[in-house]
This record gives sequence, structure tokens and C-alpha cells, in this order.
Amino acid sequence: MKKQPYLDKLFYFLNIVFAILLLLSYLLPFISPKSIPAFAVLSLLVPFLIIINLIFFVYWLLKLKKHVFLSALTLIIGWFFSTPLYQFSEKNDSLNSDIRVMSYNVRMFNYYQWNKDATIAQKTSTFIKEKNPDILAIQEHRELKEISDLYAYKYVKKKSPSNKFGLAIYSKYKIIHTGSLDFKHTINNAIFTDVLVAKDTIRIYNLHLESLGINPKKENFGEENSEKLFKRIRNSFKKQAIQTEQFISHEKNFKGKKIICGDFNNTAYSWVYKQISRNKKDAFLEAGKGFGKSFNYGFPVRIDFILTDENAIINQFKTFPVKYSDHFPILAKINWHATVQ
Repeated sequence: MKKQPYLDKLFYFLNIVFAILLLLSYLLPFISPKSIPAFAVLSLLVPFLIIINLIFFVYWLLKLKKHVFLSALTLIIGWFFSTPLYQFSEKNDSLNSDIRVMSYNVRMFNYYQWNKDATIAQKTSTFIKEKNPDILAIQEHRELKEISDLYAYKYVKKKSPSNKFGLAIYSKYKIIHTGSLDFKHTINNAIFTDVLVAKDTIRIYNLHLESLGINPKKENFGEENSEKLFKRIRNSFKKQAIQTEQFISHEKNFKGKKIICGDFNNTAYSWVYKQISRNKKDAFLEAGKGFGKSFNYGFPVRIDFILTDENAIINQFKTFPVKYSDHFPILAKINWHATVQ
């Protein structure tokens, strides 16, 4: 019998490691970061693990090796028990009464000049004007007249009176109630507005959960202080869990129609996402196509979401890969009527 080449043995060993990690990641939605915060870090790597296992699957398939079954079985389990990484078809319906909702982390409209392009704020406002959402939920907001002038109603919540930055919800519909969850010991927060659409009251939440502090332009994990980075991320996940519990406790008291927008700073494979999306529809999964990548990082990461109550109908979902921030804006057309025109 011909001996297995050394390279194939090495590849198979690595295949086993990555398959085990991906299998472990399927448990993430069921384990609170408060109990095992280090385990939650794995949620950021799930898209990478899926892609690596796909590569191993194709490699062994082309070589006609029985090793192909390891990644095949791992991916099949994920297909049935995990959130899809990629959507193959999209929904592109439309109703005149659709509510067009955009969620966008604008990174303070380039206030600190992370991008050398001095026209970023203008480009961002022009983009928003072109897309013309009825509801605009902004994270890392700062006041910009060009945006304010587009909307008759708004609710802006800064972290403190002296702080220029915070969260905002802009609306073409009348806002009849507003509020803030006021997360403790953080610059992050969640706010809400109740808007009047015809005779319906619809609650809009804008969430910005604890940031992880990962710089997409710099590979932090290779730095000498990677241990400090890991500790900071681990602590951030613990804070996210506390914020998620606070949000769920608040939103369960509103029984009507609702839309949840925001930057969760976590993926669809996390405990945070599972808790917030329970008994809700994910606009990307309902009507989106592709990876839904919303964070400008090396591999497809979806950390920005638009969710609705189960009775809503998502007629369209789009992600726009415009590089005016480290996040990409997402937009959904939402309705509660079934007839499409």
C-alpha cells in the first residue's frame, strides 16, 4: 500500500483542527458570554472557519480521498443547525406602503479623519439622500445638518450633554414617543422611538452593543499585545451579554409591531444574536443575497442587522459596499401586508 504523503497528513491534521473548531462554534448561540467569555471570541471566526472547511472539502474531493467526509459532515451539520453564511437568491418585491429602513454605523461622519478624504461626510449624506429611507437608524452619530434637513422628525441621544456623539433615529413618520436604555459603564447604548404610520404604532429600536475595538486596517492579532487585545474582546463580550439582557427585558414589554436596527458588534453565530433575534425575522435571511457583509474586514463579517417581529413581511434587503465608514449601510423594505404590487 502506498504511504500517504506527508503533506496530506499535515493537511488532514489541520482539517481535523478546523472541523472541531467549527463544530464547537455551533454551540455558541447556547452559551452566554457571561459564563465562558473566552469561548464567545470564536463567534468572530465562524465565517473564516466555514470557508476553510469548504476549501478542505474541495481539496479532498479533487484528490478523491475519503478525508472529504470530515468537512462534508461538519458543513452539513452547520447547514441544518446554524445560520447560513451565504444567501443564494434574493427577494425583490415592492409595495407602495413599504417602510424603507436603513441602519448605518457612520463612524461619526469621519470626524476624526480616519479617512483622508475630506468629503466623506458630504458623500455619506448624498448617498443617504439618494437611497431615501423612511427610517434612518445611525450608530456613532454626530449632528450633520445635511441629514437633519432630510427628515421632519428625529430623536438624537448623546452619551452625555458634553459629548458630540451617540445614536439617532430619523423618521419621515411622526414620532410620538422616545426613550433610551442608558447602558452603564460604556459609551454604547440603545434607543427607541414609536412612530405613527397610518393608524399603526411601530416601535423602532436602534442598538449599538459594546464595541470590540478591532481595527480593520490593522491585524491586531499579530501584535505583541495580542494577549491584551484578547482580554479586551473577552470583556466586551461579557458587556454585550449584559446589554442584551437589558434590551430583551425592555423590548418584551412592547407587544406591537417592531423593527430592531443596529450594530451588534457580533455575528449571526453568537449568543447575542440568538437572544435578540428570537421570535423575529432577520431581513437579510428573508430577502438578502450573498454574504451580507456589513463590516469592512478581510473576510465576510455580518454584524449589522435589521430584524422585525414575526408578522412583518420583508420585501427587499440590500447591503451597500460603500467605503464611507468601517461599516456598510443596510436597507430593508418592510411591510405588514401580503399583496405585492
